[in-house]
Amino acid sequence: MGVKKYKPTSPGRRQSTVNDFSEISDKRKRPEKSLCQRLKKHGGRNHHGWITCRHRGGGARRIYRIIDFKRTYDGVPGTVRAVEYDPNRSCHIALVEYSDGVKRYILAPAGLGVDDVIESGPSVEPKTGNAMPLKKIPQGMDVHNVELNAGQGGKLARSAGASARLLSRNDQWAILVLPSGEMREVRSECRATIGTLGNADHQNLRWGKAGRTRHRGRRPHVRGTAKNPVAHPLGGGEGRSGGGRHPCSATGVLAKGGRTRSPNKVSNPRILRRRKSRRYGQLPRPR
Repeated sequence: MGVKKYKPTSPGRRQSTVNDFSEISDKRKRPEKSLCQRLKKHGGRNHHGWITCRHRGGGARRIYRIIDFKRTYDGVPGTVRAVEYDPNRSCHIALVEYSDGVKRYILAPAGLGVDDVIESGPSVEPKTGNAMPLKKIPQGMDVHNVELNAGQGGKLARSAGASARLLSRNDQWAILVLPSGEMREVRSECRATIGTLGNADHQNLRWGKAGRTRHRGRRPHVRGTAKNPVAHPLGGGEGRSGGGRHPCSATGVLAKGGRTRSPNKVSNPRILRRRKSRRYGQLPRPR
């Protein structure tokens, strides 16, 4: 993938960059109709009509592509027919047609191209695009679309350029280093796909203007310090102020340094090392 920058014909165009879609096999190809469904918009509202996720709404209409996260179609080789763009995720997707005529979408790893053959199962070759249990994957390999529970479907390392490193494994547990730096244990029977996801330069894109963000369904975000005290804990004060307290959301939830992971999660005891702190470049201090 590459990042394309246009001639600065306007202030918005001057600051923005776009994807050159070099990994896409055919830019004019429409998605597989049998694997698509309409995606209904909710504007950040729940079934009561209350806004539970702020700054959402509008945006371009999207067609949802049904992705095979489980990769349980064992023993049947599949051929990659196309690598396509998916508006619902940062990485690209690949259309796979199996030898018996079944078609499915999978997440496209880097290096996977048209006419490549992939398989899934416990006894397949550990090459890019193949899915197999962690207990069959050689140590030290990069994997993506990793399951947390066997048969649940991939949950970890699914964004563009993401991969997890398999450190060690035995018959019961496998130790993975996730993209965040977190080290955790996962059941060895859980499946993962070999390779690193493509479209790695997605993080280097610059939207350039507010309009492109609105096209993605993101509405304007007003700073808490710019509001009245009745609307936000950081609001009010004479002139510009720092808020008078630690940064938080409109409901008072700490925004920086506060722990947001639920302490009651069943998988928490399997975390061997917490993720690296983005602020200080080191592990957070134990409490």
